[in-house]
Amino acid sequence: MLHVESVIYTYPHADRPALEGIGFSLHAGETLVCTGRSGCGKSTLVRLVNGLAPLYLGGTLQGRVRVAGQDTRETTPAMLARSVGTLFQDPERQFFAITVGDELAMGLQWRGWQPDRIERAVRESAQRLGVEDLLEHTIFGLSEGQKQKVALASLLAAEPRLLVLDEPSANLDPESVADLAATLAGLKESGVALVIVDHRLSWLRGLADKVLVLDRGREVASGPFALLDDAALRERCGLRAAEVADPRGSLDESRPGTEDGFFGCRRLGFAYPKGRAVFEDTTLAFAPGRIIALVGENGAGKTTLARLLTGLERPRTGAVIASGAAVKPRALPSHAQVVLQNAGHQLRMNSVEAELDDALPPDTPRDRRGPEVQGCMERFGIAHLAARHPQSLSGGEQQRLAVACAAVRRPRMLILDEPTSGLDGENMRRMAGAMRNAAEQGACLLVITHDLELMNLVCTEKIVLRKAC
Repeated sequence: MLHVESVIYTYPHADRPALEGIGFSLHAGETLVCTGRSGCGKSTLVRLVNGLAPLYLGGTLQGRVRVAGQDTRETTPAMLARSVGTLFQDPERQFFAITVGDELAMGLQWRGWQPDRIERAVRESAQRLGVEDLLEHTIFGLSEGQKQKVALASLLAAEPRLLVLDEPSANLDPESVADLAATLAGLKESGVALVIVDHRLSWLRGLADKVLVLDRGREVASGPFALLDDAALRERCGLRAAEVADPRGSLDESRPGTEDGFFGCRRLGFAYPKGRAVFEDTTLAFAPGRIIALVGENGAGKTTLARLLTGLERPRTGAVIASGAAVKPRALPSHAQVVLQNAGHQLRMNSVEAELDDALPPDTPRDRRGPEVQGCMERFGIAHLAARHPQSLSGGEQQRLAVACAAVRRPRMLILDEPTSGLDGENMRRMAGAMRNAAEQGACLLVITHDLELMNLVCTEKIVLRKAC
């Protein structure tokens, strides 16, 4: 199904190959997992398999990539897409339609399928991914995890022979990840070949037939999943854990209370226009020095709460409280900072260094601005990117920069929405250290996360949100 033969690929204007000497074969019904620290070449491999490189992206390719017998240099991505379905790291970038149902049907309509066949494929694919109740919803109103499921459902509707998934678990709650693993196992049994690129590894045990570990574009290890049990290999290559305990049952539940009037919300109510109530009479209180996991299934309202606490949405009833007094939405950024999942949307300067300098509190003395920026870049592992344009960074690098910008303002409340969604093990641990540092300096951190590994490292308690009926 997929044959990668002695591949060396170099992007245009690059001074070294992004991939060098990569080769493997993948047959029908087999799963290859590719992992490694950020920048190791995983996403480049995805682009080679689906034909975007080198045909659209340019560059030079030595060796050969064949998909279902087709040489990717001689076949357009549009033709390859009849055999290969690709789920990109940011599912928003592959949507074309307004509603979920239309998105699932669009690719099938382009292929000229008959209406009854399209209707059946859309229904079955939506049921398989658990999004059948969203078919009439707009794409824009979905949570990031729901978007991930919809994007995958649209691929499955087209019955691909090879499925390439780039960070498929990044936005999903643990229960949805388990469902995804079961869905993929069923696809394997039906003969679909799978290439899965992911930092999170534990969910792939039992699903992966082969593992390929990359570092700086080269293969450093390959074999069965059991090779990831080698702690020395994981440390050397910046990998995540191969086995992760679920800490949600052992974390204490955060209880509403007055605390010291530090920050919170009182009798908060909110509903989207023409939508169900997301919050009704919700009271929460936060205290300095805590790192609280905000957990719940996709679509439960976690990101909505973050937007309410930082003034990006206005509550219908109740208020957000700081120092014992209600705060108007426009004044909340002086008390609380948020980093949302699409971190690149929050970056606006022309270099990493300028972004952090702009984020410093305006009363920072001139002679302290440079050292503050440099120290922050070093804590988050982005000092080597100081001169880079923020929009040229990878998703994980943008995530670290956005969190660094929020932390350097020293807010009393720091809200992070999936701060480790695109991070390898090395940078996940670096992020955890920066979070502990912020808490030690007196901030309270509310962390919206499905990342069980991160929860194990830093979270002291939890708030559980559940979907309103």
